[in-house]
Amino acid sequence: RLGGVDWRFYADDTRSWTAHFRIEKWDMTKDHPYRVRHGEKAVYEGLIRKDPVDKNVIKVAGFTGNSNRDRKQRNDIIKNIKAQDVDLLFFSGDQSYDHRYHLDAWLLFGRQFGEIIKDRPTICLPDDHDVGQGNIWGAGGKKASSASGNDGGYYWPVRYVNEVQRAQTSHMPDPYDPTPIRRNISVYYTAFNWGGVSFAVIEDRKWKTGPKGLIPKMGPRPDHINDPDYDPKLVDVEGAVLYGERQLKFLREWAKDWKGIYFKTVLSQTVLANAAHLHGSKEARLVADLDSNGWPQSGRNRALKEMRKCFAFHLNGDQHLATVIHHGIENWNDSSYSFCVPSIVNYYPRSWMPLNKGKNREEGSLEHAGEFLDPFRNKITMKAYANPNEDNYKAAGYGLVKFNKKTRKITMECWPRKVDVTDPNAKQFPGWPITIDQADNYAREPAAFLPLLDITGTVDPIVQVIYEKNNEIVYTLRIKGNSFRPKVFKKGKYTIIVKDDEKKIKRLEGINSLDPGKKKVIKIKL
Repeated sequence: RLGGVDWRFYADDTRSWTAHFRIEKWDMTKDHPYRVRHGEKAVYEGLIRKDPVDKNVIKVAGFTGNSNRDRKQRNDIIKNIKAQDVDLLFFSGDQSYDHRYHLDAWLLFGRQFGEIIKDRPTICLPDDHDVGQGNIWGAGGKKASSASGNDGGYYWPVRYVNEVQRAQTSHMPDPYDPTPIRRNISVYYTAFNWGGVSFAVIEDRKWKTGPKGLIPKMGPRPDHINDPDYDPKLVDVEGAVLYGERQLKFLREWAKDWKGIYFKTVLSQTVLANAAHLHGSKEARLVADLDSNGWPQSGRNRALKEMRKCFAFHLNGDQHLATVIHHGIENWNDSSYSFCVPSIVNYYPRSWMPLNKGKNREEGSLEHAGEFLDPFRNKITMKAYANPNEDNYKAAGYGLVKFNKKTRKITMECWPRKVDVTDPNAKQFPGWPITIDQADNYAREPAAFLPLLDITGTVDPIVQVIYEKNNEIVYTLRIKGNSFRPKVFKKGKYTIIVKDDEKKIKRLEGINSLDPGKKKVIKIKL
């Protein structure tokens, strides 16, 4: 069913249009070939794939930063993705750098990547360059005073911003809450399940507060801090927002729903850390970057607290620098892992080049790996980074994540441009691949344990732990196998809920926590 032609406008009031299709009650158990025709000669054909729930390993390719400095085809990437037979394509943002002429660049993006997009489900998040700005702090939709955007808000007309978002996101599931933000700017944050992996799509800049006028200027720009003696606590000001309450509520609800799900993953524009020191050149060292989502720190921590409640992994981009980071809140490594993928075209390279050595660096890891405080004093453990050099195309490339439902392992691969993955001697960026366990996304040290749960009547049940003093959900997880000993972070009484996908459920209340050395078994039959 053709939804009709929807006329919109460019920023300079030239007309543009996009046409959208919607089919209800789609059968996701079968592959569906399709064809789109325009006139007598123009034909576009592809395959709408069935939901790969029967596959043990789900593969997601991650891309970011498709700079218009290089407008050529992306044949090397196309060849690799076809060889790797990826299940989902994720473009985290900046598919377009043409600023005032988004749909022209959107058509170019389609020509560059159409050979893989036509046969695979694809998520394309708008970021700052897509909506015509150098950086963006959405501030809930207010009007920005300039395209630099550092006072918060969107600079170009609302109809332009909405057209960009409509072009790039209208194929996604309906928003969790479609209520527009200020000035009637649309939203698209949502969730979807693919192959047994649940993905939460976050708009991590739409509500973010702008720094100009909020904190003292400590560099040549309101968003750049160059004073090495500045106090990071002073910039974590009350009222500064990151994800916003609407999206935190969404994450809280999403974290509880595990029906048919083996992994939880957040997809967003960028990483929850300030993980670059050199910007643009080896001499351009920046003390702190307020465009990074290491700021505001309180907002960053609130987001991570919701994500780790379902052991969520975080896939993102934007930073022009590939990194794998294990995040920490109360302590190092007590929260989610993130993989920030490299730029497709990296005309503005950044580098991870700390002045001090990392603590607890693993043997055999990269020179600047280990535990650090980022410029906002966020606790991060750098596992890998892909600094640019003359031999790696300024560290341009893409990421690949493999979710193994049988082992509950997550493997991150990072591939440079111009590398043929079918070559037996093909090499990833140094430091990759990296494999983690699902449980590593909430590796917080326990204060106590609950009794061992011995569960029969089902396989891989869902376990939810609730702290009874405040009725807060500690976490929800589909366990592997039939036994599980929940860890907890406060001593006291807990409620344990065990259930399966067939709505069989057991609720145990008033379960006392135990010291690590004490053992007790609770038998549960669903």
